[in-house]
Amino acid sequence: MTLELTFTTRDIANIRFAVSPLGEVVASVRVVKNPAAHPLLRPWAEQVRRRLANVDWRLLSDLVPVPTISIAGFTCTPPATSIPDLELELATMRAAADRVRTDLDDAGTPRTKRVEALYADPGKGLERLAQEVENYWAAAIAPYWPRLRSLLEGEILYRAKLLAEGGAQRMLTDLDPSVTWHDGTLRVEHRYVSGTRSLRGLGLLLVPCVFVWPRVFSVTTPPYQPTVRYSPRGIGTLWERRGLEPPRALAAVLGRTRARLLAELDQPASTRDLALRVGLSEPGVNQHLTALRDAGLCTAHRTGRYILYARTTTAEALLAGDHPDGTPSPGAGSRTPSAG
Repeated sequence: MTLELTFTTRDIANIRFAVSPLGEVVASVRVVKNPAAHPLLRPWAEQVRRRLANVDWRLLSDLVPVPTISIAGFTCTPPATSIPDLELELATMRAAADRVRTDLDDAGTPRTKRVEALYADPGKGLERLAQEVENYWAAAIAPYWPRLRSLLEGEILYRAKLLAEGGAQRMLTDLDPSVTWHDGTLRVEHRYVSGTRSLRGLGLLLVPCVFVWPRVFSVTTPPYQPTVRYSPRGIGTLWERRGLEPPRALAAVLGRTRARLLAELDQPASTRDLALRVGLSEPGVNQHLTALRDAGLCTAHRTGRYILYARTTTAEALLAGDHPDGTPSPGAGSRTPSAG
């Protein structure tokens, strides 16, 4: 089946990009519920499923059925800014109470008891949904967000370069294997959607989204901004473990132990895990992590009885230096798509 999006000159002028934390949450639910269908994302799903056992995300799960034919629009409204935070997107969702019933009907969302309660009282239901999203985010997405955001922003820079070099045609041509561009029309191969849609002069919002892989999702129903969510380049490298020796220059500044701890945080980890890896006591590791947190180089995320530490975007950038032997470090630079 093919969805055709027709562009006017005004639509081409209004093409823009955005990252969506809430969109990642919603798309990732599909992966947790059916990891076998997402082999590139399965390492992440295996890591987070145990932590999610302590989180109530039942309404969120109900709103993202598997197989996923359609998702109610209010769950992940196209972002209004290029890089919104989760709080801004949740505020937009909370304000969409007047859309809940229409969107649930349009999407054909299965009516579980929790969905029926949302339908009966959208305001109260959205408050519950927002709380579930926040808890799910803390357990499943936030510890990985610096890495994901680095990949997503790198994708946007790459697309912007193509747009500057060759216009919309160059930028859209290799968006995804299921997407083609010809003579003012973007064709998207879909499992469940077909037909021709006008962009209504609003342009097209392109949202790279890690967890939509291997599919492309689209939004074409008013009043929402026409949107295509597609997989960014480089997803296959996201969960690879590399050599964990930190750059020598970084070790000289932070000290070898703290630089090593940052390198070990290529995956979110607990104090106990880190202590076992680096051969220190848990109190000793905790002292170093406190210093790294105070310096803005790592964050702590509580999920039930677990506290997981993760690198910040600043730490990812610092770890993008070179090793003495010339091989790239396991920092953000090795995972972000190049602009060339």
